[in-house]
Amino acid sequence: MVFKRYVDLNLRENRVPAKTTELLNEGAAGLDRRPPAEIASLLAAGQISAAATVPHAIHAICAGAETMARTIAAGGCLHYAAAGSSGLMAAADAQELGGTFSIPAAQLRIHMAGGLPSGVEMPGGTEDDTNGLEAALSELTEKDSVIAVSASGSTAYTVTAAQIARSKGATVIGIANNAGSELLNLADHAVLLETPPEVLSGSTRMGAGTAQKIALNMLSTLMAVHLGHVHDGMMVNVHADNMKLRARACGIVARIARVPEAAAQQALDAADGDVKTAVLMAASGLAREAARERLTQTQGHLRPALERTA
Repeated sequence: MVFKRYVDLNLRENRVPAKTTELLNEGAAGLDRRPPAEIASLLAAGQISAAATVPHAIHAICAGAETMARTIAAGGCLHYAAAGSSGLMAAADAQELGGTFSIPAAQLRIHMAGGLPSGVEMPGGTEDDTNGLEAALSELTEKDSVIAVSASGSTAYTVTAAQIARSKGATVIGIANNAGSELLNLADHAVLLETPPEVLSGSTRMGAGTAQKIALNMLSTLMAVHLGHVHDGMMVNVHADNMKLRARACGIVARIARVPEAAAQQALDAADGDVKTAVLMAASGLAREAARERLTQTQGHLRPALERTA
């Protein structure tokens, strides 16, 4: 078993934590007396080892992403629920979905213990405070999905959110780093990221957080693929609201439609900045409304819309 050496170490020292996220990493003995380069190498190795656990959760991640796509397509809402470092990982993913894939803000919610921090302090006691969760999740329906994240898998705030979600018929995607944890037992799609013990014991902002970030990125990106927001690795549903993204959108249109950037920009302007519509207009000469109608017929998927114009 992957963690046997760490379990044995803790048994020898009469310390048997219930969670692998709390076990001691035997490679960190004497850490504070080592040369900085050696410490840095150990820290990097810990992150790499944590990332290597994610492929074991591929099937659950794929199932969760498909559920998230159905939620968005049906007009439902994605609710991200977490505390502490896991909350920061979840919030970062949720807050990127509007700019990256134009997911409407009305279909996204972030529930973080203690609220999203506005300063540098993030009090730890809030992860046990479930007051207000019932009200925050009162409008959950069967169309909705809750992405609940907890390294331990037992955080009171996150587990309670999952319990409320189940009671209302919403789908629960649970992400945790401990096998057999309560959160994973509650989840419809259980994403187990069995990361090794942290170089700093219990500091799950490190390896566990890295694995969570990767899994969350995979979930939301796969969701976007299902929704037709990705074409050949390009973000064709990007919300271009700054200079960098406007330039990117122009490049995407030019590349897919195989037209000069000047023509791509002209199509984007005529399409009111909508990349998919602009691609169809530039590639086939369709008028804006005809291009939009074509995309409606293909449920927003660009590739079949392009094939119909070939």
